[in-house]
Amino acid sequence: MTDKQAPWATDEVYITYTLRFVYACVIYSIIGFTWGALMGGISDFRHFVDHRLHGNLIVRAHTHINLLGWVEMAIFAAVYYIIPRLVKRPIYSIGLVKAHFWIHNVGLIGMVVFFSVAGYLGGVASQTAAPDQLEAIVKPWLRAMGISGTLVLLANFIWAYNIYKTCAGRKKAA
Repeated sequence: MTDKQAPWATDEVYITYTLRFVYACVIYSIIGFTWGALMGGISDFRHFVDHRLHGNLIVRAHTHINLLGWVEMAIFAAVYYIIPRLVKRPIYSIGLVKAHFWIHNVGLIGMVVFFSVAGYLGGVASQTAAPDQLEAIVKPWLRAMGISGTLVLLANFIWAYNIYKTCAGRKKAA
């Protein structure tokens, strides 16, 4: 089988989803880099995240968009590109690639939004609210963030399973 005949060279859905991971990586990197520059460059924003109770949750949102968005998406794209060529087999399941992409993105966007809302509401309320009131404000948002984080974890398990199944038995197939 020549490379031009290989499934990873002709399967448009596989190519499209591998590129979607690359595009997501680029988009998340631009968002994350801009966010970091704003936190560093706008003194009121920097003071809010550094000195208000729960303001640091906004920093966590920034960290997660960089790590789970920019870095992980780049790694996923690279692995989806390299593994089929390395083992000379198509990806085990394009359906799992699609599920991985959408579940990961929905979960990540949820994490970032819920961390940010909790940080903002907690930071604003920390000026006047009692500690128990403050926790009542932040807790539901952090619970939603945890659910979103579970989606990201599920997506990562889907990815790991798909890569394992792609690689498993490669010597038997040869």
